[in-house]
Amino acid sequence: MISAIALLLGMQSAAGAESPAVHMWPAPSPVALQTVASLPPYRPRARVSGHIVIWGHGSATRDFMGPLIRRWSAEFRRYQPGVTFENRMYGTSSAIGGLAVGGGNIAILGEEISPDAERMFERARGYKPTKVEIANGSLATNYFDYAHQIFVNRANPLARLSLQQLEEIFGAEHRCAPRNIRTWGELGLKGAWANRPIHPYSWTTDEDFALFLRERALCGSHRWNPATSEVHPIQKPDGSQYDLGQQIVDRVARDPLGIGISNQRFARPDVKALPLAWSAKGTYVAATDASLISHQYPLVRIIPAFIDRRPGQPADPAVAEFLRFILSREGQAALIEQSGYLPLDAKEADEAQKWLR
Repeated sequence: MISAIALLLGMQSAAGAESPAVHMWPAPSPVALQTVASLPPYRPRARVSGHIVIWGHGSATRDFMGPLIRRWSAEFRRYQPGVTFENRMYGTSSAIGGLAVGGGNIAILGEEISPDAERMFERARGYKPTKVEIANGSLATNYFDYAHQIFVNRANPLARLSLQQLEEIFGAEHRCAPRNIRTWGELGLKGAWANRPIHPYSWTTDEDFALFLRERALCGSHRWNPATSEVHPIQKPDGSQYDLGQQIVDRVARDPLGIGISNQRFARPDVKALPLAWSAKGTYVAATDASLISHQYPLVRIIPAFIDRRPGQPADPAVAEFLRFILSREGQAALIEQSGYLPLDAKEADEAQKWLR
């Protein structure tokens, strides 16, 4: 069977790989296809053998990572038949622990590594785990680390924000910013808006998605704006969950003074997502596949794999070859065909391989 991406790239999918026609994510966008086509193909540096155990992002009840991991393993074995695989995709929280105790060779996280997990590994091994970035998070696909977006009420005249302004709004310690911002006038709004207070809305500030914003926008500070309203899990009368991201957008829609962190999958007509910039002098961009792949959009998620590599020592040869495959044209084609993730561009893929040389 030859997939649509295989036709574009001039290569055939591995025998036995699941058909990309049956999945829970949207078909790859043209910019994702073009990005993958620009990557160099996989060329083995050496014949390797061994057994690779992969821990990480996944679920026993929702096998959303299974098609990708099995596709990678099957296609890699076409080049390296001496390598066998064992997948333990039980969730991100188990990944670094499995790596730290020697129960696995690769930990694939569904988000950036938490400071606690990194400290745990360092206490166990005496050095930090080695990070290899393997993908960009999705634009708006559940389970695949969708980009954070900042929403305001449609009636709000605010047009854009920088990362510094996000820290000033949502933070209290202003480690990287000179002040706190608590009114809309401090963001430049005039007239009746000038003295109106800002009402921030967020996920619970010490877990889940808020940990990412803390590291990216608050410069690692644990001190949030005390006026921030946090949302918590709610079960609807029919037994389904009222998604936290939807709760935030709905509150902003009801509150003209609100500003919230969510994603466009929850958007509605009475709110708007703001273009963001890395700095006040930078380019303000909306979240799109292109701006996430290029890292122009500041709140892009980066998907890492971690390996146990002693300082000054080379990585395990089989592990290094497998990660080089993941970063190749073939590996990133499988990524966008069998998951909701976005690919790395050629520059980022080459940068990631420096830890494997």
